[in-house]
Order: sequence, then structure tokens, then C-alpha cells
Amino acid sequence: MKKFFAFPALFIVVAFACTNPSGDSTALLTNGPVPKEVLKLGEKTYQTFCAACHTEGNTTMAPAQGLLSGMSPHAILAALNMGKMRVQAEQLTAEEREAVAQYLTNQKLVKVEIPESAYTDFEISAEDLDAQYNHSGWGGDLKGSGFRTASQAGITPENVSSLELEWAFAFPNSSIVRSKPAIIGKWMIVGSQFGEVYALNRYTGQIGWTFQADAAIRGAISYTVQDDQLTAYFADYATNTYSVDIRTGELIWKSRAAHHPLSAVTGSVAVYDDIVYVPITSFEVISSQNPEYACCTSSGGVTALNAKTGEEIWKHRVIAEEAREVGKKENGYPSYGPSGAPVWASPTVDVERGLLYIGTGENYTFPPTNTSDAIQALDLKTGELVWNWQATANDTWNLSCPDNPNCPTPTGPDVDFGMAPILVYDSINQRDMLVAGQKSGVVHALLPETGEVLWQSRIGKGGALGGIHWGMATDGNLVYAANSDNVFALDPSDPSLGPTPGIYALNLQTGEQVWKTAPPPCSEGPRRNCQQSNSAAPTLIPGVVFEGDLNGFIRAYSSQDGTVLWEFDTVREYETVNGQKGMGGSIDGPGPVVADGMLYVNSGYSMFGEMPGNVLLAFKVKGN
Repeated sequence: MKKFFAFPALFIVVAFACTNPSGDSTALLTNGPVPKEVLKLGEKTYQTFCAACHTEGNTTMAPAQGLLSGMSPHAILAALNMGKMRVQAEQLTAEEREAVAQYLTNQKLVKVEIPESAYTDFEISAEDLDAQYNHSGWGGDLKGSGFRTASQAGITPENVSSLELEWAFAFPNSSIVRSKPAIIGKWMIVGSQFGEVYALNRYTGQIGWTFQADAAIRGAISYTVQDDQLTAYFADYATNTYSVDIRTGELIWKSRAAHHPLSAVTGSVAVYDDIVYVPITSFEVISSQNPEYACCTSSGGVTALNAKTGEEIWKHRVIAEEAREVGKKENGYPSYGPSGAPVWASPTVDVERGLLYIGTGENYTFPPTNTSDAIQALDLKTGELVWNWQATANDTWNLSCPDNPNCPTPTGPDVDFGMAPILVYDSINQRDMLVAGQKSGVVHALLPETGEVLWQSRIGKGGALGGIHWGMATDGNLVYAANSDNVFALDPSDPSLGPTPGIYALNLQTGEQVWKTAPPPCSEGPRRNCQQSNSAAPTLIPGVVFEGDLNGFIRAYSSQDGTVLWEFDTVREYETVNGQKGMGGSIDGPGPVVADGMLYVNSGYSMFGEMPGNVLLAFKVKGN
């Protein structure tokens, strides 16, 4: 899964779940005018503590007030309480935080009411467990292929154009929808921006049960079946990792996977052989914006937990050595390093070789390490590093750049790996390969035994918002990659390269381009900050590539030549099955899930100036 893209000009503060102090997990909803005294307190607090950074034209620190006003007050409050702005908001009272959220949005905070019709009885059968189209984890398999067979998909190039919207489910007050559902027969399990995990009937969208996590669920849901035990596994942004009984929706165990105060999880857990592998990143990349912050001391990594008990088995640090004071910043405060090299994405499991593959991100501070912007292979049982291959050296970057004392000099391009490599069999050369896309705009193919480079193919200019973000997909013949190359943040080092966003198909054996299809120009309609970019991961079935864009369209492309076979504009209001206000927006993050003639698509992504939204959309092949 793609990392949080470190791009200050369009950074949006929506990440963590907000828990009601009373213990009531009911979300907050906007309704009615905000009392004048609340607006007055919110304005005073905002002008005193926030306005200096959130000004129009400030492209180095935070989004302007106008952009914040388009968010929900729940999202802003969550960020202030437990999310990306919690460090900055520590000096504010609870009343002041609530007032700021309501002042910025001019919307009141009240409780959500879910109608009775939104619920249904939950019961899972043997037929559900045995369904061939079931889906678990990030890529749908341990190798992370993103591929679904014809029998799993139930959708073909011939019937894909008949897809019609079946239902829409709205996550209350959300502005980002990025958790990838697991499919178990007639049920799906999916997480949310504010920590709710839902069991939904995948045919109707009705709720079977809900579970409340402590923070945002950003990754995919994985599950296992052992005898009569049906267990879901996932991690929240605060690194809490959960084992939940799917039959009841009750917690089996919860274990924190990392203990640095700013550690986080943005990726998806992988589960194999009674071990849960948890990717670890850090939002020190964000805290660096405070020039007085002691930047930086965290390291990316992976934690392996016992799937039955939650106990730690091993922990791998991408940066082996602990950070130390390495100098003084221009403001006189100490600087620490080495740091960073986060693991943004889901690990990939190689059963045959007993290896776990991860991609890493940039160093936050000096000195740089040879483990940043790298692919690593770890021993599944011990976490021991087997090999390390670095794609880009000396990439030191954080959100304070370019004009803050915490910005390292020279400053790197921020071209980390937002995805783990895909393990795929090359039938022509009769060998396995690892293929991984980088934000540099380059797709790499490596030998899984050693990390030796087989080929490299540039498809984009690359940069902080360029290149390959969330992942790719392969059918063992071609590799399909979405190239973002968002014009707002590209690598300026090579002016001869221009942005080339779109969908690309590459020959698996050689990396040569077979076809590409660029996103169409932005169309008129209910849009803000329209961006011609493909950032989300693709999903592949025989003959069809499904891919969303930041303009809010989901499209089905011919896997043979890139021709558009079907498209749907998700940017609209929806009547939802759970009675909440639903709106589509940018499509970013994981690829859609395909199962038994249905297509499930997330719509809404409010980071980096993209369009907010809060719906999970279910499409069905006509006549299915």
C-alpha cells in the first residue's frame, strides 16, 4: 500500500479515529447552526494557535483555511485529538479543539442516528467459508498479485459494460475511504477512517456487526480459517493490532506492534503460518514541521506477532542503529539521526524461500542509510535481514522541507517505495521475479533470491506525488502500473522529463512498454481541485484492468490494449443503505475488490488537495 505522501503544500490533517469520552462509539455528524459563542472561541483559538501556518499561499507548512473549510468537523477534531495534529494541539483544551473544528467548517457536532433498516442478522455458513471468490489481505494472495481469476471475478470483457450501481454505504463524517474489504461468502469486513470496522452483507450493504478500534484503519482486512475459528486481523494507525472473532465481532486480542511514541501503521498486515506481520512507519515526518521538535529518532520496520496470542515473535528495524544526536540545527536545537526509512506498505510472503519482502521509504534526517528507498528480504521465522537492495541513495526528506530548520540539506526527492514487491512466476524464463514500482517513476524487476536487478523501466517523471504509489498488478504475462505524476509535486532534477500520468502495461520478461492510456482531461461537474492522475492501485481480472483516478472515475480498461470498456463517475451524492449523507470523491489507495460478478470501489480521498468523499460503492453485472 502506498505511503502517506509527504507533501506539505497540500497536507490534510485527517488520520486518526476520535473516540467519544463517554465510551459511546457513535460517530459525530454535522447538523444545524454553530452557536455564536462557539464560533467566537473557535476563531480566537484558530487565530492564536493555527493561522500562522494555515495561510493562503503558504506552500511549506499546512493547507490554507479555505481548504480546511471543506472538511467535516469530525475529521478536524479527530486530527487534533489523536491524529496528525495532536502534537500541535496538546496545549488546547477539549472545548477549544471542538470550537476550532466547528469554526473552520461552520458546522455543528451532533451524534449520528443509524436507522434500524441499516442492520441485518449476521450468520456465516460453511458455503460462505468455501466460496471460491473469497478475498483476504492487500493483494488478494500472499504474493500480492492483485489478480483475480475468471471464476473468482464473475466479470468478463464481454459483460463488464453492464455493471450497474447496486448500493452505496456511507462512512459517517469521513473524508477518506481507503480500507480494502475482505470477502467471505455473502459478507465483507471493512475498516474506516475513524476506527469502526463493519461486517456488511455484500449483496445489500446492511450491517451485521461493528467493532470499534482505537484509531483509523488504513489497510486491508486479512482473515484466516482454522477448524471452527474464523479470525480477522488488522492494525490501526496507532500500531494496535487486532484479532477479532468474525462470527461474533468480538475482540480476541489486541497488541501494540511498535513503541516509539510516533510510530504508525499505514499498510496492511500479512498473515501466514500463525504469524501476523505488521509494517511500521512513523508520523515523525509530520512532526518535523515544528522547528523545535527533536527530529528525528524513529525507524521503519516490521513486527511479527503470534496470531493466536498477539505476543511479539520478532521485530526488524530498517535502520539497525539507534538514532543519536548528530549536530545542531540553525535554531540551536539538536538534530538526530539516522532516522526514517518507513515501511508504508503490506509485506509480501514468499512461502517457497521462507522470505518476507518489504519496500522502504526515505530517511527523515542525516546521515542517510543504505536501507532507505530499498527492497529488503527478511527471514519469515526470525526477521533476520537476508538481503537489501537500494534503488535511490541519499534521499533525505521530511515535511518541514524546504524552509524549516528540520529540513535536511541537501534535500532528497522523496521517491520511496509505497508498495511491497509482487512475487510472480516468469513462465518464459521459468523463474520467479519480484516487481516493484517506485515513486521515482521506475518499475524494477529483481531476483527474489538475491535482489539482483533483472530490468528497470521508467514510466514517469516521479517525485513526491509522482511515479507509482500504491501498487501494481500482474497476470504473469504483463505488469500493470498506475503512474501518478501529479503536477503539484514532481522531481525537478531532470527538466527533460515531463509528467506522464496514466495506466501502463509492461512486458514481464523485459519491462518494455506494451501500451499506455493517459487519463482524460478534467470534466465539468461537482469537482474541486480536479487532478488528472492515476494514483490508486489497479485490480486485474482476465481481460480487464480496473483503475480509479483522482478525478473520481472508476474505469475498466482492456488488458490487451488499454481501451476503456466501462466507466462510472463516482463524484455525486448517494442515497445510502445506512441512511447517512454519502458523497463520492477522488479514488486513491487500494484497488477495488472483485467477487462473483460484483465490483466494490472506495470513493473519497481528501489528502493533497484531492476530493473528499465517504462511500463504498457496490456494482453488479446486469442479470447476475
